[in-house]
Amino acid sequence: MQRRTLTLAAVSAFAATALPGTAAWGAEAYPSKPLRLIVGFAAGGGADSLTRIIAEGLAKQLGQQVIVENRPGADGVLAAQATSSARPDGYTLLMGTNTAMVAAPTLRPTPPYDPFKAFTPISSAGQFSMFLVVPASLPVKSVNELLALVAAKPGALNSASSNSASELAMLQLLGERKVVNARYKGDMQAMTDLLGGQIHMMFTTGTLAPGFVKEGRIRALVTLLPQRSGLLPDVPTGGELGLGKLTITPWAGFFGPPGLPQAVADRLSQELQNTLKRPEVHAQLVQQGFEGYGMSPARFTEFFRTQYDAFGATVREHNVKFE
Repeated sequence: MQRRTLTLAAVSAFAATALPGTAAWGAEAYPSKPLRLIVGFAAGGGADSLTRIIAEGLAKQLGQQVIVENRPGADGVLAAQATSSARPDGYTLLMGTNTAMVAAPTLRPTPPYDPFKAFTPISSAGQFSMFLVVPASLPVKSVNELLALVAAKPGALNSASSNSASELAMLQLLGERKVVNARYKGDMQAMTDLLGGQIHMMFTTGTLAPGFVKEGRIRALVTLLPQRSGLLPDVPTGGELGLGKLTITPWAGFFGPPGLPQAVADRLSQELQNTLKRPEVHAQLVQQGFEGYGMSPARFTEFFRTQYDAFGATVREHNVKFE
């Protein structure tokens, strides 16, 4: 009897340390150390800026430091893989965009992972504003004028993309019209070349576009948002211009490694939702052209599946293939 009592006590002690977020472990004990939030894009870009705003707010919610780690490259796949292989203890999270979570698994001949098995969806982060921009030196002031110029000079103009979502949106816009696309690791580098005239067009986020538009250095021709952005209210939507084929709307969300305990996922989801409602976080996100909103893990999983299926349908419809 004494031996059995000791064994049960040992099992209880193991459960208290090995299953963070469970009833045995005690939800109040999580988190007990800093969290790592991985983002798959370079510092200074739209995704990085948003991640740091949310990380600061989340740190206040949790009472623990949230360290942002940049792992740019491969359309966010490197960051996603680092998260997927981490311990499912709630201390490693991914700020995942539709580039890594939808585009990479859909477009690559050999998908890097099954996004529904390699991660635990936690909560949405929200939706990026994205604008089609051209340098002020390019003699076009509307989407129709741009398309006419591209048609008149096939292969003479070039575009830039820092992720597969922006590249696919450009393909949707151009249809059969030909441009040369240059891939960048981040929006900042692409914008530098656009400002210098080496790049003629790109889809970029509300983090970079408004300031340069107001300075007169670039023109914004259309937004991918379903409604006009308050940052650039004069820029029409694709729907207003009759561009119903523009279906890509970049979003972001939070994921953990596979096997993340449900109690931890629920706790993180609730804290992230509360973070996005914090007045200072909301105000900063609005300035970045980002519509922040959170979801429960179940609702986010459903949203994720819907977005994945819709993206795949668009890829098949346009017969899009990426190297």
